This record gives sequence, structure tokens and C-alpha cells, in this order.
Amino acid sequence: MAFEGLSSRLQEITKKIKGEARITESNMKDMLREVKLALLEADVNYKIVKEFISNVQEKALGQDVMKSLKPGEQVVKIVRDELTELLGGTDSKINISSNPPTIIMLVGLQGAGKTTLAGKLSNYLRKQGKKPLMVACDVYRPAAIKQLQVVGSQLNIPVYSEEGVQDAVSIARRAINTAISKLNDVVIIDTAGRLQIDETLMQELVNIKKAVRPQEILLVVDSMTGQEAVNVAQSFNETVGIDGVVLTKLDGDTRGGAALSVKKVTGKPIKFAGVGEKLSDLEEFHPDRMASRILGMGDVLSIVEKAEQALDLEEAEKLEKQLQKNKFDLDDYLAQLRQIKKMGSLSSILKMLPGANKLKDIKVDDKEFVRIEAIITSMTSKERKDPSLLNASRRKRIAKGSGTEVHDINKFMESFEMTQKMMKQMKSKKGMKNIMKGLNLDQIKDFKNFM
Repeated sequence: MAFEGLSSRLQEITKKIKGEARITESNMKDMLREVKLALLEADVNYKIVKEFISNVQEKALGQDVMKSLKPGEQVVKIVRDELTELLGGTDSKINISSNPPTIIMLVGLQGAGKTTLAGKLSNYLRKQGKKPLMVACDVYRPAAIKQLQVVGSQLNIPVYSEEGVQDAVSIARRAINTAISKLNDVVIIDTAGRLQIDETLMQELVNIKKAVRPQEILLVVDSMTGQEAVNVAQSFNETVGIDGVVLTKLDGDTRGGAALSVKKVTGKPIKFAGVGEKLSDLEEFHPDRMASRILGMGDVLSIVEKAEQALDLEEAEKLEKQLQKNKFDLDDYLAQLRQIKKMGSLSSILKMLPGANKLKDIKVDDKEFVRIEAIITSMTSKERKDPSLLNASRRKRIAKGSGTEVHDINKFMESFEMTQKMMKQMKSKKGMKNIMKGLNLDQIKDFKNFM
């Protein structure tokens, strides 16, 4: 999980702050020392940590806070606000040209994930109604062109490439002409990287920039490299000039130093975060939501957005009709399960819930989705419609067919009956959205028991 180490530490500290009846200069100093150590352990730049602590201390010891009825909560709010500011303050969107095509140039070191990001970004923009074209301008790395073509075929998005041509600048120019002729309104240029920053790499990027005049130059950095990612960002910004940063592998970065330092050091916003291996695992970066996640306050807005994107209206209407008839069977359960799967891993959704730190002992294996699906699909149509038919011999047959044990079937059916009662209360087309909005920790723990 992103920021896991930092998040745990800060949540413990803010819990202590909230519990203080009075905030004094002495206990504030002790708490801020802990915050400072937590940030430094997360590999945040020392100068940034020093400034962060100074800002929090100045505001936390102000008269309004000291005289407040709940000074602890006021201090936590200050920490959250400063964290939000550190992460960028406000959302930063992609610059879309009023005169298509919009040209987006991806730059970064080799291995940062530029090629995969080209696919993720193309997929994201297509969902926004755009018609993207990906361009293979990495003419040095073996199989780089083939990799982008494979990504393009997986997404059914066109890729412009020129086999055997070593002039990346010329390829980029011709790609733009192709995009114009084929009415592609977004061009995403995948450029070459190196194992380290060198003059040749930078000059080629500068030349491509001059030739195609991109609306966006996005620096792709591997967040797991920590402080080194910030140094890379600074170098690219000074030499090439960037408009924003995309952090890849953020789901695997337990510290978070890159995310917390890059905006302050470069002055450029984080625009997206790669949060998984799938080509759909790309999120817009929201500083305020990320700050809330780090402090264990949750990110319900992102959950609702995921639900809205995953929601199949046809399935929702079908479910609504079933609920109006006071019916919710195993076919309906399976349909809802498949919609939840579209939202991403369950463990990542749980981390966005308010109080997610209380769930740290709950281990969620997304493979259990597969097991539940196997159990349900091993039933006959009549059994799915009328679970009361599931006697001992039928359960034994289902267990054999699904590769599970009879006690797994019994446990699942108990959980299903509980779900059935909850789902019968949902009588809206936006049932999935409403469930997500109304979820509390007890329900999540119950959901874990379904597994």
C-alpha cells in the first residue's frame, strides 16, 4: 500500500494529539518531533520536512487553536491542510489543446514505466471521449516498439511506429501528420530513457519538444526509488522543462517520499498515479484525498467515482426490478460481485475507507472472488434461483465442482443470507454507489467474512 509506513505513524501521532485536553508548546514540540521523524523515515527531503514542521507549529500554537474547545482536532486539521499543500494543494488536469491534436510527451529514465503509462493514459483519455494515437519514439531499447504495439493491441488503440528508423524527431513529426489525417485528437509520444541522466538523452528530448511543441510534457518517475525520483524530476525540469509528474508503482511505495517531495522541489504538480499493473490502474492525483488517506480519514469520493465507472446500468435496472419483487438470488449476487471486481482490488478499496487503519489486521485475498464465483457457477440454475434447495448432497456436489470443501459452501451461504437481507434494502439504480456511500467498518468486516 502507498504510504503504509508513514500512514501508520502519522495516524498514531494524530490519535495522541486528538486525545490531548490541552495543547501546550511543550507537548506540541514532542508531537512534532515524532511527525518529523515519520517524514524523514518516509524519505522526504530534509529541507521540506523542516519547513513543514515549522508551518504546522506556527499555526498550531496560534491563539485560535489554543483557545479552541477541541484543540487536538484543530491541530490534526492543520496537519492535514499542510500535507495537502505539500502534495500540490489543488488538482491539476491535463492541458487539452483547443486546436487538436493535443500532444503529450512522456519522458523519464528507463524502467520508470513510460511505455505502460502510454497505454494507461490512452485508455484513460479514451474514456473521456478522446481518440488517442500512441507513438513509438524509443528507437534504442530492444523490443521497445514491440512492447508499445502489444499494449496498443490489448487496448485496441493505434500505435505509430517506423521500424529501423533511428531519428526519433522525424518519427514524432510524421506521427503528428498521421494523427491529423486520421482525426486522432490526442497524440501520446513514448520517448527513450536511459539508466541514468545523460546529455544525449536530454538533447534528444529537447529536439523532440522543439519539433512537435507538446501541450504536456509529463515526467514518469518510479515512486519506489524515493528521494532519487525527486533528483531525477529536478534534472528533467531544469533541462527539458516538464508540465507535470506521473508517479508509477505508487501502490508498492510504502514510504511516500517521492510524492511528498516532488511538487515542492520542482514546482510541478503530480497529475496521475499508477496504482497497479492493469492498464486500467491509473488514478488522477488529488492532493486533498491523498492527505486524507495518509491520515486514515478515508477517501470515499474516490470509491464512489470507481463505483460510478464500474456501474452497468443494464445490470442495475435488472437488480432494481429484482429488489422491487423482494428478490435477491445468487445470480444477482454474482452480477454484483463482478461489478465490484471492475472497481479494482478489494484491498485497495478498503484502504480508502475512513478508519482504514483499524482494518490492518484484516487480510483480503482478491483470489477469493474467483473462489466465490466458482462456487456459484457450480450450482444449477434452479439452485441459484432458490438456495433453499441446497441440501447436504447438493452442497457436496458443489464443493467438488468448485474445488472447495463443504464447510466453505456452508460459510458462504451464511454470508450470502446476510447480504441478501442488506441488498433487499437497496431499491435504487445507483445501488452500488449507495452501498459504497453507506458502508461502515462493521459491514466491511462482515464482507471479509464472505470470503
